[in-house]
Amino acid sequence: MQKTRVQPHNIPNAMSDLNRWLCYLERIHPTTIELGLARVKKVAERMDLLQPAPYVFTVAGTNGKGTTCRTIEMILLAAGYRVGVYSSPHLLRFTERVRINNCESTELATVKSFDAIEQQRGDISLTYFEYGTLSALYQFKQANLDVVILEVGLGGRLDATNIVDENIAVITTIGIDHIEYLGNTRESIGREKAGIFKPNCIAVVGEPDIPDTILATAKAVNCPLYAVNRDWSYHVCAGAIATPNETAQQWDFTAANKTYYHLPMPHLPIGNAATALAALTYSSLTISQMAIVAGLQQASLPGRLQQIGENPLVILDVAHNPHAATYLSNQLARLKKEQKLKTSRIGLVRIVIGMLKDKDIKSTLSILHSDMWYCASLYGERGCDAQVLVDILLDQGVTQVQQFTDVPAALAKAKLDAQPDDIIVVCGSFHTVSAVLGN
Repeated sequence: MQKTRVQPHNIPNAMSDLNRWLCYLERIHPTTIELGLARVKKVAERMDLLQPAPYVFTVAGTNGKGTTCRTIEMILLAAGYRVGVYSSPHLLRFTERVRINNCESTELATVKSFDAIEQQRGDISLTYFEYGTLSALYQFKQANLDVVILEVGLGGRLDATNIVDENIAVITTIGIDHIEYLGNTRESIGREKAGIFKPNCIAVVGEPDIPDTILATAKAVNCPLYAVNRDWSYHVCAGAIATPNETAQQWDFTAANKTYYHLPMPHLPIGNAATALAALTYSSLTISQMAIVAGLQQASLPGRLQQIGENPLVILDVAHNPHAATYLSNQLARLKKEQKLKTSRIGLVRIVIGMLKDKDIKSTLSILHSDMWYCASLYGERGCDAQVLVDILLDQGVTQVQQFTDVPAALAKAKLDAQPDDIIVVCGSFHTVSAVLGN
């Protein structure tokens, strides 16, 4: 979509507010997404941002990037390191994208970084995401950190975060998503994700069914690769159940150079926590088991199996593609069993869902299982109308489905319909979850 050319007198400055800057960033580049490193790297070189900290983790993957970054972050903070994290997208505020020592960035710091970038970019055009990436690197450099953790936005090879040479490259999972940019096979997507591998870095992969393209890319760039179930593994102790609000159960982690027993069950998906622990284990950083335990106990993220209500249980999850839907479906089956143990009645699952139209809606809906569907429209350029979701569900043989103009209305009706032992799940997109958290 062609953007309106911004006149010089409309360019914000260091005294402008953040909203004005964000509106400006949305208008100045002709496309929302333009993969490639040449433009953003040139500006980063001018600003001396290519090494934002002495040690860098870069995390790619279809799902689980944010929770893996969060686990690495909290363990490192518990170990006494000064840590910065860049992640996207945000749920409520743009400033959520940058955390420094577990503190969200401020509007003032973000505006200052944007102004510095604007002064240096000259006639180089940058996308909204590229501006955000440079902003994070600028703030990290100013903070004099020990470690920076970068979450890849899209793919890996051509993502703006890939201008930085990392020490540890992490791939969490591989699923089908963003096919218009990454291809429609796990092999092609794996190749793009593995584009973050560089000579002399170490790769850690948490995807159990690792595509051959990932292995081939690591070999081609002479990057040592450590994969789950081959070089490291984790095991949940017998009888342990991972729930969003309990850490009483335990699990073990084993790698060639280190074994940790009786770790607390994380608040986040255990596969992602184990991938984070593997990344730290294969790093050169010094981390005690005490720091690992503390970090696992403290790591959580909004919108990831986040419980916001009881009787009925209300869960928020940003699952928005088939791979994430599979994980969420498994967690719902577990939660349903737990609910049954608490009461004699088998509670119903009620899913409130809104999705973006460029996602694999049909496959995602077919994987999720609900007794009653509450379909909501999402607005904006990418938002999907609720009628589309309803039509797909009807084609799949679903009859218990209702349609709403927005997410809050859909959730209100689900709560009105629910019995105390039902489970209400709000999912389908970051936008869906943010509509609840921001309401």
